[in-house]
Amino acid sequence: MELKPGYLCPPGYKQTEAGVLPEDWGVVSAFDACSKIQDGTHFSPRSGGNDYLYVTSKNVRFGHLDLSTAGWIDATQHQAIYRRCDVKKGDLLLTKDGANTGNAALNTLAEEFSLLSSVAFLRFNPSKHCAAYFLQQVLTSQGQRQIQEAMAGNAITRLTLEKINKLRFPVPPTKAEQEAIAEALSHADALTESLEQLIAKKRHLKQGAMQALLTGHQRLPGFHGEWEICQIRDVADVKTGPFGSSLHERDYVEDGTPIITVEHLDEFGVSHFNLPKVSESDRQRLKAYALQEHDIVFSRVGSVDRNALIRSEELGWLFSGRLLRVRLDRRTVFAPYLSYYFHAEPFKQRVRTVTVGQTMASLNTQILKGITIHLPHLAEQTAIAAILSDMDAEIAALETKLAKARQLKQGMMQELLTGRIRLV
Repeated sequence: MELKPGYLCPPGYKQTEAGVLPEDWGVVSAFDACSKIQDGTHFSPRSGGNDYLYVTSKNVRFGHLDLSTAGWIDATQHQAIYRRCDVKKGDLLLTKDGANTGNAALNTLAEEFSLLSSVAFLRFNPSKHCAAYFLQQVLTSQGQRQIQEAMAGNAITRLTLEKINKLRFPVPPTKAEQEAIAEALSHADALTESLEQLIAKKRHLKQGAMQALLTGHQRLPGFHGEWEICQIRDVADVKTGPFGSSLHERDYVEDGTPIITVEHLDEFGVSHFNLPKVSESDRQRLKAYALQEHDIVFSRVGSVDRNALIRSEELGWLFSGRLLRVRLDRRTVFAPYLSYYFHAEPFKQRVRTVTVGQTMASLNTQILKGITIHLPHLAEQTAIAAILSDMDAEIAALETKLAKARQLKQGMMQELLTGRIRLV
């Protein structure tokens, strides 16, 4: 809560350097709240050995540890590092160097490990303070902004130990209240983490289903017979977007017909964010490049395996010169099926192997037309696409639920970590 100049604090609150807080709250520095603040070794140990984990900034995520890529070192090197940097279970780990500066997590490991200088640990005084509470404070937008301001003016993106000691955070009057706040927020974290894990599992299951169904390794009940092997030219017309002086960025307008570019090709559709638009006169001039529902557009340069299925809401939109449009023969091909087929890794690999260009991968109409595809009967295509579409819908529903859970957590942090809502 921030007050404009001239406004009075609400009853029971006071103005502090950390904003408006309850009268019984205070502001404490990391130096005063901690019994020890230290970073890891400034000399990279030799890789190898399997005695102790070696943790760096890449292992400290935003709110949790990820040790899947952590290395190992031998006992001799570890002991030399640990004498200075004796990180223990419950310490708060904070990245202090590089692009991930500001990431923080609690150390959940009981066993010893070595730490690189890109990470510091903060050991909070256990009789007065709860490390989990301060983790949540670091992860707030205010905590992250404080870290960014502490790095201002440095030639290298780095948070020094001196600056870490000076970080300041609002605190309730008792450790019990800190613990209650941390517990409430940890429940919100657990919900988002469980949803993230479930989404990852569903995505993995979908990838397996695509691998099985789009290759014919698994057939749906009631479908038999050989699949047709053909080239894209046999079932589709391929067209390149407008070249050269047909359209420039200076021709874009505030209100007009959207034009899809490479940047707008998402996983299975077109992103509607920040779409350029063209005037009515340009739309008429470029009407040969208008899209129909169930067209598929491919990137012509760069990430040439990127493609997107055109939906009904994109009917009549234009496509840019850096795209190729695939318009299917709907008598033999069900477009949503072929869109899933185009997104499967075996097809993407075929695309990557036939591109041209020395400095940048490139496709053209003739190359794309000549790529081989495998097609079951139209009814089987439709059935396969329906199954994969249902899986997509389930994932999308979970992602919506995850977004709401994250929004709820942000709201809880804003209320609990400023004392607007009291738990004790």
